[in-house]
Amino acid sequence: MSKKPFIGYIDIRAFAHATEDLEKVLTAIRNLLPNDLAETVQFEKGNLTGHHGNTIVLFTTQIADKKLLPNILEKIGQNLNALDKEDLNNNLNLRIEKTNLYLRFDKQAAFMNKIKYTHNDPIHLKIHFTNKTREELLEIFKNFGLLP
Repeated sequence: MSKKPFIGYIDIRAFAHATEDLEKVLTAIRNLLPNDLAETVQFEKGNLTGHHGNTIVLFTTQIADKKLLPNILEKIGQNLNALDKEDLNNNLNLRIEKTNLYLRFDKQAAFMNKIKYTHNDPIHLKIHFTNKTREELLEIFKNFGLLP
């Protein structure tokens, strides 16, 4: 694999519902990131209204520092359990669109400093890879421990 940057950016977003503590949601998001990045990343905060008039806060950020982006993949790969890696491997077609990988992580687990996939009320990551074929993406995923 070449030494040229292979990740263009990572978008992160998460919803904080009225029943959730905003700081705990931010802590959960930051726990997915390497420590040096978690301390410096800034989030935009958008206010939304739910179906029943409840307040929802949307936290978003885009990380584009080419030197730090691989560290995020490395942390995720090192902390995913075998079942989640197998799930990603089996459902990769649902998680890749063009050169983007879409991942959803459990907020509750992330708050407890665990990285676990979920489909319900997740922290969303969109990882944009630059000019990579599907085969190259699979190699990257394996090298970073995202796949078994």
